[in-house]
Amino acid sequence: MKVSLFLTCLADVVYPASVGKSSVELLERFGCEVDFPKKQTCCGQPAFNSGFHKESREVAKHMIATFEHASYVVSPSGSCTAMLHEYPKLFEDDPDWLYRAEALKNKSYELTQFLVHVLNVEDVGAELPANATYHTSCHMTRLLGEKEAPMKLLKNVKGLTVYELPYKEQCCGFGGTFSVKMMPISEQMVDEKVEHVEETGAEILIGADLGCLMNIGGRIERKGKPVKVMHIADVLNTQAKAEVNT
Repeated sequence: MKVSLFLTCLADVVYPASVGKSSVELLERFGCEVDFPKKQTCCGQPAFNSGFHKESREVAKHMIATFEHASYVVSPSGSCTAMLHEYPKLFEDDPDWLYRAEALKNKSYELTQFLVHVLNVEDVGAELPANATYHTSCHMTRLLGEKEAPMKLLKNVKGLTVYELPYKEQCCGFGGTFSVKMMPISEQMVDEKVEHVEETGAEILIGADLGCLMNIGGRIERKGKPVKVMHIADVLNTQAKAEVNT
């Protein structure tokens, strides 16, 4: 099975050594042949969310053309995958591009979504003896509509105990450009999220969206809290005898 990896801006710039590598290794472990189209760029979500839909159309056209050859497009980001699924809305007045946008939408998956629903894998053979909690990002659950896949995979990580995060449905305050435009409100929201993480007693905060993890993790670090932040790809790619360094 051939898969094209859509790494996203944050994974490329902030987490290149871990999340991208883990994503590729997980996919290859289950028989996928992974390629990385070098022309890929930002999905256009910041512009789209700010109302610049004309500019977003140009980005969308580039991304559609970049991944047109792919059998499947897989990304370690629920948020960015959700943006690919928004592309058809940008081309409702253009039948040709609408058709191409729908084709990209129909073959694009977030990493855990692809593992569970396409590859039919729920146990990747990971082992991580630790207590953790999981942050459910807004874009992944509400826009992409994926709520089950991450938990199905985490349930089968040997030695990992996952405690439910209180008020897990609440936004962490990142929201893309929201955290820049509404910084005081965003700060209060992420402070509340950190408090809820602490309530679980977890050693690790796990998530499937790098924007959320960057936001919450940055706040955890500034507050000096002893909680390690991990993307779910890194958790699922952790093998036996792994150690958690907090």
